[in-house]
Amino acid sequence: MESKSEGSTSLSEKLASIEDEEVLNKMLDNAADFEERRMIRAALRDLLKKKREKRQQERGVRQQDLRQQVLNKEGTTGGAGSIGKPSINQQAATNKSAGQPSSSTPISRTAGKAAPAGVSLKKCSSAEPPNAKNVKQMLLDWCRAKTEPYEGVDIQNFSSSWKDGIAFCALVHRFFPDAFEYSTLNPYKPMDNFQLAFSTAERLAGCPPLLDAEDLVRMKEPDWKCVYTYIQEFYRCLVEKGLVKTKKRPQV
Repeated sequence: MESKSEGSTSLSEKLASIEDEEVLNKMLDNAADFEERRMIRAALRDLLKKKREKRQQERGVRQQDLRQQVLNKEGTTGGAGSIGKPSINQQAATNKSAGQPSSSTPISRTAGKAAPAGVSLKKCSSAEPPNAKNVKQMLLDWCRAKTEPYEGVDIQNFSSSWKDGIAFCALVHRFFPDAFEYSTLNPYKPMDNFQLAFSTAERLAGCPPLLDAEDLVRMKEPDWKCVYTYIQEFYRCLVEKGLVKTKKRPQV
């Protein structure tokens, strides 16, 4: 007859080999012995911990890959592949010879102001194709159309219109209406809104959190390049999941 300690060892080995949460839950429902239930609960906690750590590791790898892709694109557009456009160093030399002041601070062509602190343009900027203005306007119109029914949202640009996080939440809620209760959101709690939108988009759409909620809260207005890059990624994830049907999707 198998001893109690031998039986516990056998069960422990069996539980350690199970990687299906549902199987453990069924075993827990059917178990009558106190010691057996304790071991199953411990195995369930270990399994959930492993899955959580795996998700966090995969998330870190995805973020690193995406950042590298952005850097590679920026390097391509600023290198030999860019014909007819002088590099930053060449432009600085031209300005110097012409008696014009030069600056190492990146300048936004739309705002005409230095890039705000707290957000890296290198991280957020993306290579713009020849029809970038058309793509940008199309994406802006798409955001406006999808969030039009939502109270408190008025999207006019990729900067100030997103500063309280409500627009992000509305856009995500449009495609995942059961994820959270939109009517309970508070525009005076932007940190909560940003975190809710980004975590929901990551969980349900597979969209990596390219934006940092703390950085956005510290800024007077979000950097439009960062918001634009994130919305492009969210749009692409929706297309890949079949939630957006289009033949003319914005090119990143």
